[in-house]
Amino acid sequence: MKIVINSSPIIFLVRLQALELFLNNNYEFYTTPSVVTEINAKSDEISRALTPVLAAEKLIVQSTNLTSLFNRLHKSFGRGESETIALATELQADFVILDDLAARKIATNLGLNVKGTLAILKKLVVEGKIEIGNKDEFYQNLVNIKFRISRSIFDAVFRDV
Repeated sequence: MKIVINSSPIIFLVRLQALELFLNNNYEFYTTPSVVTEINAKSDEISRALTPVLAAEKLIVQSTNLTSLFNRLHKSFGRGESETIALATELQADFVILDDLAARKIATNLGLNVKGTLAILKKLVVEGKIEIGNKDEFYQNLVNIKFRISRSIFDAVFRDV
């Protein structure tokens, strides 16, 4: 299974100490040079957490060859989202992990199977890799790390866990 990941899901998964838990699957995980550049622009906990993941090749950095698609997307989206969507299209990825709503809509229109950070977190909960404990506290933790999500969407995603 091939999964292409954009920067914001990586950032939030690191902040929740869940990135390596997600990447410890028998899947192929990809990201793009622009995503790595964006994350490494700051020397912080996120860039420090990403370095060993890249060194261990748990997350493969790959450029896209679909430059015309990238250029069309880049008129409306940032470099990271544009490269991520183009690479997912090129690799015929099973999933592309994006949080930006407009980027998610375009990716879906291009026939990609889109998931977001909440779907990853739910998967980790269902697999028993993380525990959310009190849902109110978990929601507040997401808000505290600047993850923008309405309570109603959060409740809908985590209703059955």
